[in-house]
Amino acid sequence: MTLSEHAARNREVWSGWATDFVASAERNWAQEEFDWGVWRALESDLRALPDVSGKDVIELGCGTAYVSAWLARMGARPVGIDITPAQLETARAMQAKHGLEFPLIEASAENVQLPDASLDLAVSEYGASIWADPYLWVPEAARLLRPGGELVFLVNGTIAMLCMQEEEIPPTADLRRPYFGMHRFEWADDDSVEFHLGYGDWIRLLRRNGFEVLDLIEIQAPEGAAPHRYGALPKPDWARRWPSEEIWRARKGGLTP
Repeated sequence: MTLSEHAARNREVWSGWATDFVASAERNWAQEEFDWGVWRALESDLRALPDVSGKDVIELGCGTAYVSAWLARMGARPVGIDITPAQLETARAMQAKHGLEFPLIEASAENVQLPDASLDLAVSEYGASIWADPYLWVPEAARLLRPGGELVFLVNGTIAMLCMQEEEIPPTADLRRPYFGMHRFEWADDDSVEFHLGYGDWIRLLRRNGFEVLDLIEIQAPEGAAPHRYGALPKPDWARRWPSEEIWRARKGGLTP
């Protein structure tokens, strides 16, 4: 597996973080209903996904693969890919515990090594969607999808990223970085690399790779939302006023009428 510079850095960082996510993996794998992001917004309310029953699905940057598990229970045929062996070890342990089997592959979403036009849906929830370079993983997703296939991914809200602080403390209402030129983000407290784009850049990138943008779902924290574990992300009161998370939904063109 050949990794880009940033992917190699993220693999090393996530190898150290993997044990911190075992408990959440156990909780999420035991959960029957699909939800999104830190506010656990229910898929049954958002309806971000198409009908997945009988569909070939890939989770890009699956981590512990709980999203793939939810998709499998919904009738999909998922495959999870991730660059971090320790995360995949947790996913395999969860598969054994829950008696749920689907392929787990050590691979980068920037270079998947699966056949062209072999999948109906590509999904990422805080996986490749923020940890891989969109100018590499979006073209790869387009290559993998059949005509009419869909791409659904969750990212940090654009406004949240503009307000994000360098320290491990929640953002305020102050804009702290430029909107124009958003792409690669690095932080002082670890060696990880994230990627975030502005709205226009996302639309142009998706359209350039043959996608029609179907929806942009801006998630609002529910009233009375419980705090999450991530110190640098917005608190509930912030996320009641501005979207701290966004789900993009796009469809690959070329479907025969």
